[in-house]
Amino acid sequence: MPIKVLEPKVISQIAAGEVVERPASVVKELVENSLDSGATQISVEVKGGGVSLIRVIDNGSGIPAEEAELAFGRYATSKITGLDDLESILSLGFRGEALASIAAVAEVELTTCAAGGPTGAYLALKGGEVASRGSRGRSPGTTVSVSNLFREVPARLKFLKSPATEASHIANIVSRYALAFPEVRFTLSLDGRVTLRTPGSGQLADSVADVYGLEVARNMLEVKAQVWDGGAGDSALTVSGMVGSPKIGRSSRDYLSIFVNRRWVRHRALAWAVQEAYHGLLMTGKHPVAVVNLALPPREVDANVHPTKTEVRFRDEPAVFGAVQRAVRRTLVELSPVPRISEVASRPSASPASRPPLWPPAASGGGVASPAPQASQTPALSLPVLRVVGQLLGSYIIAEGPGGLYLIDQHAAHERILFEQIKDRWSRREIEVQTLLEAAPFEVTPRQAEVLESHLEKLSEFGFAIEPFGERTFLVRSVPALLTGRDWLGAIRETLDAGGGEGWEEKLAVSLACHSAVRAGQVLTDDEMREMVRKLEQVSLPHTCPHGRPTLI
Repeated sequence: MPIKVLEPKVISQIAAGEVVERPASVVKELVENSLDSGATQISVEVKGGGVSLIRVIDNGSGIPAEEAELAFGRYATSKITGLDDLESILSLGFRGEALASIAAVAEVELTTCAAGGPTGAYLALKGGEVASRGSRGRSPGTTVSVSNLFREVPARLKFLKSPATEASHIANIVSRYALAFPEVRFTLSLDGRVTLRTPGSGQLADSVADVYGLEVARNMLEVKAQVWDGGAGDSALTVSGMVGSPKIGRSSRDYLSIFVNRRWVRHRALAWAVQEAYHGLLMTGKHPVAVVNLALPPREVDANVHPTKTEVRFRDEPAVFGAVQRAVRRTLVELSPVPRISEVASRPSASPASRPPLWPPAASGGGVASPAPQASQTPALSLPVLRVVGQLLGSYIIAEGPGGLYLIDQHAAHERILFEQIKDRWSRREIEVQTLLEAAPFEVTPRQAEVLESHLEKLSEFGFAIEPFGERTFLVRSVPALLTGRDWLGAIRETLDAGGGEGWEEKLAVSLACHSAVRAGQVLTDDEMREMVRKLEQVSLPHTCPHGRPTLI
């Protein structure tokens, strides 16, 4: 095949693919432009997961009418003028690719007015070309409307997730910048419903409360550490932000936001630095809630790594890693409150009499809901008949069998049994329900709200009666009987953090089983241990829990 130069339209769409990966990419680029323009109010409106419509409205400096069309030219930017400027970048955008890339894959309308300008400018673009232009009245600022995203790129369109999933990614993006810029008033509306509204007070604690809820905000600790002294006596690196008390650790890493000069970045080493700061403080499998911003001279960081500008490189990465780890660790050690003796004494005992029963009433004595192994079952998957000998360290059941002694992880085994019970009863619509004496309100993040709204019917099939009660507050009126007296809220949050998409019911069943299962350190009676082993012998996959951990050795 001969070598030839591609057509400009093809080049534009290939280049756009690096910048505009999904609707959330459009929101990110437009919000960054608004922030760079000095906006103090930014409103984001989304319909159909961002495919039908994305509209970003700000009160920034606007674009002069004579430059409006130039703004859509590729590599046209007001942020830099030469190569030397790349070493002093503090703006979020600088490549001049965003508007051109968006216009190449969507229909775009721009209304903008510069401060002091006589009137606003209006542009409509389709296929990257100006379709109409004119003047519009508007107060200083810019409005960009993006519609029919990827209509001309069906290959990209078919790889998008459901509207709810795409909307949750958009909520994540807006939430991150609300945390990075607490002085800016953000409003996010998804299909006509406001899911995020921040006050723009300039206080990070206020933004944390609006993004994550009051419960999280009350358990956040302020980080303020100046590290590295510059030659002029100025701080070369400042680590600031807020980190959560270990007791509010989450099952998802999505609650960790890292910013470099207020730019949200994906950086594995920095994320590990924060995680390591919690070493010995967080339960296994939990991740911190943290908002960490690094402020350092532009010459010490390279933000021009990828067109999306979410990756950075540091001139001295080991020093940055150590500074972040020490700052977060110092905050946790010095400010995290030590439990009082009265609080420790009042915690419930792990004795059998003081905790919920292992099995819901309808299931006790009835075996697992799934059928017992048949004679034709693969021998490698079945368990031999075991005799319980005792319990070790309140975490393992010691059993005797044909092959010798067996150590059974009581949490993993219980989790496997409950998982198969839940799946079978859900398939037969026989989940037992427990109505709460009083409806319980709980707050969710904007991303969780979008996932929850689109899965209320599925949750009801599993025994949850949940209804909206405000912008991001919901009421729980009933829960699965299996979770009575257990952490049903944790099960809901964990499933919402996993997002939507295929296999959502399976994720929910795993979460319900995990949060209902007996914990390590809980003493079991002889009857409970025998029942546990008998039920484990009957499940289809007795050797691993739903997460893949072994149940016995």
